[in-house]
Amino acid sequence: MSETRSVPLSRSRLAWAVLLVVVLGGLWYLLSRSSSTPTGPMPRNAWEGPVAVRVVNAEAGDLNVQIKAIGTVTPLNTVTVRSRVDGELARVLFEEGAEVSKGTLLAEIDADPYQVQLAQAQGQYQQNKAELAGAEQDLALYQTLYKQDSIARQQLTQQQALVNQLRGAVKANQAQVDDARLQLSWTRIEAPIDGRLGLRNVDAGNLVSSGDTDGLVTITQMRPISVVFTVPETQLDAVRNAFATGAAMPVQALDRNGATLLASGRLTTLDNRIDTATGTLRLRAEFANEKNELFPNQFVNVRLQLRTLPDAVTIPTDAVQYGSQGTYVYVIEEQKAQLRPITLGPVDGDRIAVSEGLADGEAVVLEGMERLRDGRDVILVEGDSQPVAPAGAGEGAAGGRRGGGQGGRP
Repeated sequence: MSETRSVPLSRSRLAWAVLLVVVLGGLWYLLSRSSSTPTGPMPRNAWEGPVAVRVVNAEAGDLNVQIKAIGTVTPLNTVTVRSRVDGELARVLFEEGAEVSKGTLLAEIDADPYQVQLAQAQGQYQQNKAELAGAEQDLALYQTLYKQDSIARQQLTQQQALVNQLRGAVKANQAQVDDARLQLSWTRIEAPIDGRLGLRNVDAGNLVSSGDTDGLVTITQMRPISVVFTVPETQLDAVRNAFATGAAMPVQALDRNGATLLASGRLTTLDNRIDTATGTLRLRAEFANEKNELFPNQFVNVRLQLRTLPDAVTIPTDAVQYGSQGTYVYVIEEQKAQLRPITLGPVDGDRIAVSEGLADGEAVVLEGMERLRDGRDVILVEGDSQPVAPAGAGEGAAGGRRGGGQGGRP
């Protein structure tokens, strides 16, 4: 009986002895690790340490207040050249796409039928003119005879009416001659404006008519040329006020990507009503287009300059943050990020004016704002280089890295 009780008792003592050895070994290990670690503050994790940021300085200077829009290059004049008389197209004297001046001969219609009509009108005119001359001589004779009481007054009156009738016929004949001469002149088709020719619609040898809607060719005025664009109704007052001053309002036309400046001009016209369907107002700007930078019906990006703000403090638009407290930026003061509420002004490209809250030259965070909060330490990054440690913090950071290295050595 005593032997069976002594066996469990010896096993229990052995288990407690093993547990005691394990505990003592763990304490020894922890003490040895702590003694090998250099003294000093424990390094903080990545979310509590300094944040690497890239900054940009606020700049003071003139800021152009602009309106951006989409426009279409529209010629000031476009003419479809049509024949004003019917007939065979005898000759085509122009080259497609050529530049022409007003009065340049473009084509000719067969003029023979109209020369015949002119000759007939001239013949009829000469005939009636001769009859009028004879009737006027007879009238002079009848007047003399009537004074001598040799003829009746009725005969004199009839002769006077005949003269007046022939005078009217001569005037009508003169008009017919002029009309025939005008019809003959229209067989020569000339350019009505300066511009560039399009593609030819009719070849020589075809019969043309004054009722042809397509015409022979189109002429588009290239210099000067205009751009028609629209602005929202909400910006109407600003545009009207600037236009009412009478000062020239510069307009820039850029390519479809908005990267290349094509031409510079000025605003010339505001439409007289707002489009109720779109809520926009049409505007027209005129460009010299000396080198044909703009082409009719080309889509362009338009920048209309309303005014210039002198000595405006500006920052990149990417530096502005929006939150429940309004618009703000992070300003770097003594290697710490300070949240600064600001009041924004007009935008010019990728820069925005700050009317309140910033001064010229203050450092504003541009990149690295994801982990920032008010009062947090920062490490400045210059260009594409590695973070530049702030003064005083660099030694601690370096020492921490050196201490970690020593701790890892055997």
